[in-house]
Amino acid sequence: MRSIAVMNQKGGVGKTTTAVNLGVALAEAGHRVCLVDLDPQAHASLHVGIEPRGDRPSVYDVLVGDCPIREVRQEVYPRFWVIPSDLDLAAAEVELAGVVGREMILRDKLQEDHPPLDYLLVDCPPSLGVLTLNALTAVREVIIPLQPHFLALHGLGKLLETIELVCKRLNGSLRVTGVVFCMYDATTRLAQEVIRDVEEFFAARPQKPSAWSEVRIFQTRIRRNIRLAEAPSFGQSIFHYAPQSPGAEDYRALADELLRTDPREIPSR
Repeated sequence: MRSIAVMNQKGGVGKTTTAVNLGVALAEAGHRVCLVDLDPQAHASLHVGIEPRGDRPSVYDVLVGDCPIREVRQEVYPRFWVIPSDLDLAAAEVELAGVVGREMILRDKLQEDHPPLDYLLVDCPPSLGVLTLNALTAVREVIIPLQPHFLALHGLGKLLETIELVCKRLNGSLRVTGVVFCMYDATTRLAQEVIRDVEEFFAARPQKPSAWSEVRIFQTRIRRNIRLAEAPSFGQSIFHYAPQSPGAEDYRALADELLRTDPREIPSR
């Protein structure tokens, strides 16, 4: 099973859109996929029509209580399951503050669960707190969505530092698989300039092995598309809301590109 965190501490860059639609694209390609919504805003859950309600368990009950993952996991589409979030998850940072090993709770709960999955995706919150650390400790790979504007590099260095620190202290298998550009507009010179800046940033990466020394920039660009923005309000993935749209085409291409990325190529130190 490949386990991947989709993360960026900056909001509004297409993180949740990518987590949901990449996951559904992989499921439509015949793979068994589970998405963990680790964002207290519960946007990934809402995106697939799961309303955050207090009358059924969520990932909050997994992290803070004794609820097993199998009681939370819901099959939303064929071969696509979701472990939903809840607004109560915002309190988890405080409630877990004094818990020993709080960064590894999700990893341990996942290890107790043995569903026949091919992919585990985690939609991380737009922060670098305990919830994000739980995600980074539980997975082997990270995908970073970026929006091609002048703030794209802002905070990227800090994000990579955090991933490297987690790799050294908590999860030696963690690696950054790649960066995907979202909300891409090929007609603007700015988009091309930002992509070039990011390529140069990674070209200057340290020669010594690190969690992001083998990072790649996905060739697939997720084009700016109004259907992608509309789909969450209908509680549907782009493949169920507008299956012929450019957004659906792009996420199918991204899934194909990810499938061609052999996880065995990700080096271990």
